[in-house]
Amino acid sequence: MAHTLGLTQPANIEHPKISFAAKEIDVAEWKGDLLAVGVTVKDMIKDENSKFQNSLLKKLDGLLGGLLAEASLEEDFTGKTGQSMVHRLPSLGSKRVGLFGLGQSASSPAAFRGLGEAVAAAAKTAQASSVAVVLASSEGLSTESKCSTASAITSGTVLGTCEDNRYKSESKKSQLKSVDIIGLGTGPEIEKKLKYAEVVSYAILFGRELVNSPANVLTPATLAAEASKIASMYSNVLSANILTEEQCRELKMGSYLGVAAASANPPHFIHLCYKPPSGPIKTKLALVGKGLTFDSGGYNIKTGPGCSIETMKVDMGGSAAVFGAAKALGQIKPPGVEVHFIVASCENMISGTGMRPGDIVTASNGKTIEVNNTDAEGRLTLADALVYACNQGVEKIVDLATLTGACVVALGPSIAGVFTPSDDLAKEVLEASEVSGEKFWRMPLEESYWESMKSGVADMVNTGGRQGGAINAALFLKQFVDEKVQWLHIDMAGPVLNDKKHVATGFGISTLVEWVLKNSS
Repeated sequence: MAHTLGLTQPANIEHPKISFAAKEIDVAEWKGDLLAVGVTVKDMIKDENSKFQNSLLKKLDGLLGGLLAEASLEEDFTGKTGQSMVHRLPSLGSKRVGLFGLGQSASSPAAFRGLGEAVAAAAKTAQASSVAVVLASSEGLSTESKCSTASAITSGTVLGTCEDNRYKSESKKSQLKSVDIIGLGTGPEIEKKLKYAEVVSYAILFGRELVNSPANVLTPATLAAEASKIASMYSNVLSANILTEEQCRELKMGSYLGVAAASANPPHFIHLCYKPPSGPIKTKLALVGKGLTFDSGGYNIKTGPGCSIETMKVDMGGSAAVFGAAKALGQIKPPGVEVHFIVASCENMISGTGMRPGDIVTASNGKTIEVNNTDAEGRLTLADALVYACNQGVEKIVDLATLTGACVVALGPSIAGVFTPSDDLAKEVLEASEVSGEKFWRMPLEESYWESMKSGVADMVNTGGRQGGAINAALFLKQFVDEKVQWLHIDMAGPVLNDKKHVATGFGISTLVEWVLKNSS
C-alpha cells in the first residue's frame, strides 16, 4: 500500500464471529455467562408485596430468593428505554442476570435492535462469551413478529459488539462468542432470518468503516479498490468496471470532472453490477451513491462555525450505503433482479486547476450548468452518475447522498429526506424502511421552486436561494433522470453520522437491501 499523508494505515482487525441460535428452553436451565431479559414498563409492575406479576420475572425472582425484585427497587429500575441492570447472582445456570428496559411497549425493529446493542455493551463489560436473550413478554406475538424481533436483536448485538478500532493504538476486544435467543421460536424460518440479519449487519459494519476512514486514507482510488474487492469476493454474481478520468471524458462527464479537477487524487468512476446466478431477470435497478471522499467546498470554501469541514470525510456516505448493500446482496444472491451500483468518486479541493464560481460545465446528457457555488458539488457528480445509470437500461433508480445542510435543518440528525415524483417508488422504499427500522420522511418536490435554479447564460445554476435548499437540490438531480425511469432521491446528510459518538452509522444499507429483495420477489 502506498504511503499516506501522516503515514496512517488502518490496522487489519478481524470482526469477532458470533454464533446465533434460536432456542425454546427453560431460561432457568440455561447455562452461560449472561442471561439478558428484555422488559417493558408493564412487565416491571409489582404487587402490594413488591413481587413481580410477570410470570417469567416471578419465576426468576423466586429462584433468586427475591433478589431481582429487591435490586430493581433499590436501583429504581422501571423498564424505561435505555435502562439496564446486571448482577452476578447465585442459584441459576447463568453467572449473571440482566434486565434491559424496552420502554412502555416494544414493537419496532429499532427498539429490539437497541436491546441487542445494550446486551452487547453489557457482555463487553462483563467479558461474557456466552449470552442468552429472552423477552419477559413474548406471548401474543405472531410467528412473523417473533422472526423479525429475533432478527433485530441479532443485528443490534453484532453492531453493538463490533467497534471500529482500526485507527486506535490500543483497543479492548469483545469476548462474545455465542448468543442464544430464547422463546421466539425455532426452526429453519427463524434460523434463515438470523443468518440474514448477520449478513446485513456485517455489511453495515463495512459501510461504517468506509465512512469512518479519514480522507488521507480513503481516497477515490482506495474506494474503487474496496469496491473491486467486493466484486472479486462474490465474482459469481458481481462484476466491477472502474472508469478512468480519460474514459469519463470520452463519455462527456463534464459536470463530474469539473468537481474533480482541483485534486491531486484522480477521480474514479465505479460501476459494480449484480446478476443472479441463474434464472431470468425481471427487473433492473440502480443504486447511485455520492462519493466525495473529501469536500473542502472548493473556492466557496467551508468556513466559520458550523461549516463542519472537519467531518467532510463523511461526504461519501451515499457510496458507503451502496457498496455495503452490494456486499450483502453478493452473499444473499436474490433471484430475478439485476442491480447496478454506481459511484462517481472524487475530491472537491482547491487549486489552480480547479473549477471557479461562474464557470459553466456540461453534463453527459448535454445540459449546461453555471456553477454559482463550488460547494454544491455533490449534485454535479450525481448528475453524470444518474445519466450513466439511465444508460444501463434500468427501470428504477434510488440515489443516496449527504447532499444538503438544509435537509438536516428540516429533519434533524436522525431522519433522511425522500424526494420522488413516483408514489409507487416512495411506497416501496418507505415499506422497506419500516422493516429495517431506519427513519425516512417524504418531502415535496415543489416544481415552482425550479424558477430559482434558472441561469441567464446556461440551462441552470447549481444552487438556488437558501429557502427550500433540499428541494432545489432534488429538482436539480431530476434534470438528469430519463422520464421513463422511476427515480427516488435520499438526502442522508443528517443520519450518516452518530453525533454523540462521532462515528458513522452505516445508514441506508439495510433499507437498500430490503428494497432490492422486495423487487426480487
